[in-house]
Amino acid sequence: MADEISSFWGPVSSTHEWCEPNYVYSSYIAEFFNTISNVPSIILALLGLVVSLSQRFEKRFSVLHISNMILAIGSMLYHSTLQQLQQQGDETPMVWEMLLYIYILYSPDWHYQSTMPTFLFLYGAVFAIAHSQLRFDIGFKGHALWHLLMGFNSYFANTFLMYCRAQQRGWDPRVKHLLGYFPYVKIQKPKAP
Repeated sequence: MADEISSFWGPVSSTHEWCEPNYVYSSYIAEFFNTISNVPSIILALLGLVVSLSQRFEKRFSVLHISNMILAIGSMLYHSTLQQLQQQGDETPMVWEMLLYIYILYSPDWHYQSTMPTFLFLYGAVFAIAHSQLRFDIGFKGHALWHLLMGFNSYFANTFLMYCRAQQRGWDPRVKHLLGYFPYVKIQKPKAP
């Protein structure tokens, strides 16, 4: 911790302090760059949510974009406080989002319509309970860069899934670009008879 600034949140209780000095810029933000590097994830998830809603995609895609926002906000809270409870709020949504991706990718082909969603839900619940009772310690270098790249990856992956699902549903998907760079899916649903 920087000598001049003390922590507003109290002593660090998380299992890991990442690769940047704590409380250098503010007594409210433990890891400044790991905290602010989540902002693009929130903005891109909001963009994806707006596109998903405006194109009337299935609700699962709105949930996916909201999940991206929750994950980024949880990560911001964790890296700004370095508290164990907020660490769980960062790590548990990562697992839930992975389960949501599995649901979206494989749900059209499931032969057991209730078994797989039930299994995914139970897996997520058991993980959350275990995670609240146990301490997991994983380390990465360049964690702020990881946040930044994962924000873009989440947006691009969600856009790809929306395109694939629109193709499966016969909605004539087209890839358009916002600001000449950010792809989004424009669909034309067939007229109801």
